[in-house]
Amino acid sequence: MSLSQRLSITQPMRVFWITWFGQLISLIGSGLTAFGVGAKVFMDTRSTTQYALLSFFAFAPMVLLSPFAGALVDRWDRRRAMLLADLGNGFSTLIIFGMVLASNRGMFTLEPWHFYLPVALGACFGAFRWPAFFATVTMLVPKQHLGRANAMAEVANGASQILSPIVAGALIEAVGLIGVLTVDVISFSFAVLTLLIVRFPRPTVSAEGQRGKGSLLKEMLQGWTFIRARPGLLGLLGFTAMASLCVSLVMLLITPLVLGFTDISTLGIIASVAGSGALVGAITMGVWGGPKNALVGVLGFSLLSGVVLFMAAPVPSVPLVATAAALYLFTMPPVMAGSQAFWQRKIPADLQGRASAVKRMVILCTPPIAALLAGPLADGLFEPAMAPGGALASTMGRLLGVGPGRGIAVIFIVLGLLTIANVVVAWLNPRVRYLDREVPDALPDLPASPPQDVAPDAPTALAK
Repeated sequence: MSLSQRLSITQPMRVFWITWFGQLISLIGSGLTAFGVGAKVFMDTRSTTQYALLSFFAFAPMVLLSPFAGALVDRWDRRRAMLLADLGNGFSTLIIFGMVLASNRGMFTLEPWHFYLPVALGACFGAFRWPAFFATVTMLVPKQHLGRANAMAEVANGASQILSPIVAGALIEAVGLIGVLTVDVISFSFAVLTLLIVRFPRPTVSAEGQRGKGSLLKEMLQGWTFIRARPGLLGLLGFTAMASLCVSLVMLLITPLVLGFTDISTLGIIASVAGSGALVGAITMGVWGGPKNALVGVLGFSLLSGVVLFMAAPVPSVPLVATAAALYLFTMPPVMAGSQAFWQRKIPADLQGRASAVKRMVILCTPPIAALLAGPLADGLFEPAMAPGGALASTMGRLLGVGPGRGIAVIFIVLGLLTIANVVVAWLNPRVRYLDREVPDALPDLPASPPQDVAPDAPTALAK
């Protein structure tokens, strides 16, 4: 490889690592708030429905705004879009901070529904973050390393899942929820700082992107038109949406499942063990890069995740649930990174924001749906059925036991079966199975270099 080729790779990769590090810190801070607020709401109400509604308001605004945000991301400087997202999220955390502080001082009584509006506001700004980030990755990372780069995004998620429950639990016991929120505000400030010291390259204009130019509405529709014209991508989107619905239900119901037989400190330990599984999976994917046929990796690890769900159901055991949670989250980074790399390779750089926002809108529909389903399924159907004397106590109760959390264990078994069926349906679809062969790559082998004034004073340690 020539010197010019090495430089064309090194400089964009330096920008990627700086940006990634800032978002890592921001994710850890957000994880603190999500864990702290969610645990407080459930412990105060003991209601799966109230707990799940937090998730609904965290995702529903992103569903509505994603197409709009994606079109704007393709129009705007993507670094500024990420700055807007981080500043907006920080502002929403400050609102929660003010409410908790006022409640602590006896100015008013804080109710679970008070969190819904600021959480929804943060979600509105968050709609811009990930379309901008993943669209930018394609301009900073060589095509053959996209799987590894996406895995590093999952490393950030895994690190957040490990550190956030432990740190949040310790801070809540020491200084209350206010300490958690303080750390979150600082983390957003750090993410903003890292974005201020980098510049992103402009995407190359493609023929597809040029045809989509026009009104904002036309550009929003262009992302959907691109996907719909390629049945393999449409089938992959359907598979991913169903997988996301199952994952969302699992992530929502794991807290009431665990709190059905143990306390919040043990929940934090289980969450951290589970996060370690996600981190190991992300690091493994980052080093390995996934199989040559990325679809085999996506479907194979998804199949494994369905099988693992059966482990969490048999008995209310902390070691068993922690192991199952760790193995389940271990499978997530290969699935997510492999699928994301597929989308990035097949979509032109100047359409990445629009197309990825459409994909994200469809997938983001699943957490609110899961939030609306979780309460009725758990509180209204399966938990009463698995209570002593309930409708399933004499059948499933003999296998899984009866009492708090056992209805959720039945839901986990159903979700495992749905996950396996989803994999089988995707594999039997020839357009999905032969997607890599039928849809050509839309990206060059090497990314373009950022502007020459990129972060001349950026700390070299962050670039390593």
